[in-house]
Order: sequence, then structure tokens, then C-alpha cells
Amino acid sequence: MSWSLRIALLSLTILFAGCANREPYSSPMSPAAVHGYQDSGLASYYAKRHAGRRTASGERYNPSEMTAAHRTLPFGTRVEVTNLSNGKRAVVRINDRGPHVRGRIIDLSRNAASSIGLISDGVAKVQIRALD
Repeated sequence: MSWSLRIALLSLTILFAGCANREPYSSPMSPAAVHGYQDSGLASYYAKRHAGRRTASGERYNPSEMTAAHRTLPFGTRVEVTNLSNGKRAVVRINDRGPHVRGRIIDLSRNAASSIGLISDGVAKVQIRALD
């Protein structure tokens, strides 16, 4: 195979890889679809290194606020999160997209994670329920 053909194939591969959709989630829900939304699965929390970085909503991540990331709930939606192992609950506001780890349904701020007893384990089975 000639060098020019190899370079052309490599260029096409890079071009198509750059066009791939990396979003593991669908478009945000409409506000009407949020009413009654519930789900259960694994929750995690943001690492310290994310403090001060911009979230998908444009806000800066503040670990002391009661916020969370969800793949499809609209920004501003208030969600009740219940840790199913201890029954502790917290209300958070969605201000980011994620989690970006397969199998997880919500990423919590450090304060929210602490309030439901998630910090020591890092991940917990939770139930979430949209309040708005």
C-alpha cells in the first residue's frame, strides 16, 4: 500500500472519528415530561478537581451547594435523592450534564453526597424523584 493511500485512509479515519457523537445520553426532557419522573440506580459525586469549573449550564461548580448532574432532566429541576441503604434524603438542583460513567444515573455535589451518606463509599444505590 502506498504512503499517499495510507495517509488518505488515516485522514478519513480521523475525520470520521471527530464527527462521532460522544454524548451517551439523549436530548434534555421537556418541562412537561418531568412531572412524575422517577428513577433508581447508582449515584456518585464530583471529584474535588472539578471545583470552580463551568458546568453545562454555565454555572461554576461549587462543592458546597446542593446541585447535581443528570443526563436529561432540564437545568433548574429540583430532584429528591434518597440513599436506599440508609434512607437519607436530599433535594438538589440540576445544573450539569452527566454522569459520564456507564451505569450511574446522577452525579451529586460533595455537599449533597455528604448529606445522604455517600462520601465514604463513593457510590450508592439511590432513588431520584423530580419535584418540579
